[in-house]
Amino acid sequence: MNAIERDFYEERRRKWRRSAFWKGFFVAVLLAIVISFFAFSDSFRGSREHVARYQINGIISDSIERDDLLSDLARDQDAKAVILRINSPGGTTAGSESLFASIRKIAEDRPVVAVMSEVAASGGYVAAIAADHIVARGNTVTGSIGVIMEYPDLTNVLDRLGIEVETVRSSELKAEPSPWRPTNPAARARDEALVAESFIWFRDLVGERRDLSGAELSEVANGGIFTGRLAVANGLVDELGGESEALAWLDSQQPGVGSLPVYDWKIEQDEPLLGRLLGRIGISKTFLSEISRQGDLMLYSIGQ
Repeated sequence: MNAIERDFYEERRRKWRRSAFWKGFFVAVLLAIVISFFAFSDSFRGSREHVARYQINGIISDSIERDDLLSDLARDQDAKAVILRINSPGGTTAGSESLFASIRKIAEDRPVVAVMSEVAASGGYVAAIAADHIVARGNTVTGSIGVIMEYPDLTNVLDRLGIEVETVRSSELKAEPSPWRPTNPAARARDEALVAESFIWFRDLVGERRDLSGAELSEVANGGIFTGRLAVANGLVDELGGESEALAWLDSQQPGVGSLPVYDWKIEQDEPLLGRLLGRIGISKTFLSEISRQGDLMLYSIGQ
């Protein structure tokens, strides 16, 4: 091969390398755009009319992030209706009260429907009655209209271990109840009054939202749980079904809403891009969800 032929082939190789580089670059850019879309598409709903779906799962407590999200939802005029998916055994009294207030704010200018899953009891039922209509499965566990306060008594354990706890406090009611000593009568009376006062709030809220009073209210506000079928019969739930029935009810309140797309509204979690991408495309979804399930609390009901 002479010098001219060598130069010719060398120039062709250089052109091929440059071409391959730019092709690879544009493919990488395209891939990055696709990855970003799948990883972050949940964050962008755009200005399109829709039905908002918000899920209430697990133990309910006070949450700034949740309150901020529901406040945004209340201001979003493109969310024409709201579906609450509830799978919760309850939570704290203050957390349930805060969630109820946020949902009622949303319901001021659009229909809100609650769809109960496996359990929507105690504080979970507080969330449900914030909606204008409640749908449950026949075997949903609901009710548990009551308030509970529990704490351990470890005095026998301390005695067996030979441990004594010395306490200096300003009054007999300070830092009561305590697991380190038996509850004194004054402290117990104070705790019973707190439980009774919170129960009155809960019972009256159920009476107001479900139009129950007298014996009808007393029969359901006894702390007991009910299946979805029993809850329809006693007035705690409106109908049996799932999301399709919820959409049908929304459409009856505001014609056309039932045919709108349903978008999930959820609190954005700080998660690495790779983790979000893998979750979106399903590579590690089963594995990750199996790990997260280990921390779930499986309860029928818990005091608000």
